[in-house]
Amino acid sequence: MHQARKRFGQHFLSDQHVIHDIVAAIDPQPNQHMVEIGPGLGAITLPVLKLAKEMDAVEIDRDVIAALKVSSFSVGKLSIHEADVLKFNFASLRHVDKLRLIGNLPYNISTPLLFHLIEQGEHFHDMHFMLQKEVVDRMASAPDNKNYGRLTVMLAPWVRIEPLFDIAPTAFRPPPRVISTMVRLIPHTAPPFIIKNKVAFSRVVLAAFSQRRKTLRNALQLLLTAEQIRSVDIDPSLRAEVLPPESFARLATLISA
Repeated sequence: MHQARKRFGQHFLSDQHVIHDIVAAIDPQPNQHMVEIGPGLGAITLPVLKLAKEMDAVEIDRDVIAALKVSSFSVGKLSIHEADVLKFNFASLRHVDKLRLIGNLPYNISTPLLFHLIEQGEHFHDMHFMLQKEVVDRMASAPDNKNYGRLTVMLAPWVRIEPLFDIAPTAFRPPPRVISTMVRLIPHTAPPFIIKNKVAFSRVVLAAFSQRRKTLRNALQLLLTAEQIRSVDIDPSLRAEVLPPESFARLATLISA
């Protein structure tokens, strides 16, 4: 039996009822271009492959790649790309149809991986991921909530986030110390608000949430004056956590990247 490797953040899904629910939520169809991140031993891969007939997978662990090649041989056509997903170019897989992305994302790289994926969002039809519940709560939070923060705002211009259902630690081997959540991300066909400069937007959001208790006047003092903040109809005495995502886009128009 393959031992999960801590350095890869591996927790292998083993509960058949949960696997059934996940595959039903994804609803893979023949001729759709399915791509899995971190297929591991194939708990989701094999039932999805059976329905989709062929798919791609990105995996870094050579040992599970060898096992997966054997177990998938009679199920369908599985193309496995041995790579670090944080450096992987998903455009290299796309031919005509947009990609449907799935995966049990390693919790230790989930936030940087999400940022990496939204940079390539034009290539995706949708994304279905298992993530730490705490991360999904932050992704889907509304303003003026303790979970609302940088991750919420950085994802808002690019994807719609739909939490689906929670998954108990006992569904995995070895069990993680946290509850997981299945979440659906759907790239916006038209952005809900315009980001004129992605770098400037990122700088404003990072500075605004660097110290949550600070007012915008203090948090953004190295980037903007109070007068500039007022010029886009935002009160500089407010804290970042109460502003909707589009307000940060307005602030970003005031600085050069």
